[in-house]
Amino acid sequence: MGGSVAQSGGGKPRARRGRRRGRNRAMMAEINITPFVDVMLVLLIIFMVAAPLMTVGIDIQMPETAANPLPTIEEEPLTLSITEDGRVAIMTTEVPRDELISRLQGIMTERADDKIFLRADGRIPYEDVAQIMGALNAAGMNNIGLVTETGGPALDGTPR
Repeated sequence: MGGSVAQSGGGKPRARRGRRRGRNRAMMAEINITPFVDVMLVLLIIFMVAAPLMTVGIDIQMPETAANPLPTIEEEPLTLSITEDGRVAIMTTEVPRDELISRLQGIMTERADDKIFLRADGRIPYEDVAQIMGALNAAGMNNIGLVTETGGPALDGTPR
């Protein structure tokens, strides 16, 4: 029993094409942007999901008013929040009421802008808001913006 070797291509030996393969092909001059678009869409979805989570402060139920929003400023705004149970927080850090004025004075020495946004829960008494505003004034902060939700009724009671 003898073995035989069959050659393809009618018995002719194959020419060496491996070296010439690269020379005969034209250079691809197109850019495949599909991976770029895929990455951009994934980033867009991530930012759309993460954007609502980036709000500063603690969760409170603010009253709705017909006031227009304040113009934007360059520096990150300082925010003071008052919760329904009367706790006070500067940005996200809870502060005891007796240390509030000294902490605000320390913060004001480092800031260029004297604007502060006061976020107060709509269910707390007005007296608590007035006391905190007095503390802000005593700390040297006279540029106070009261933060509310938009879309509330106008002064005459008509919905906006």
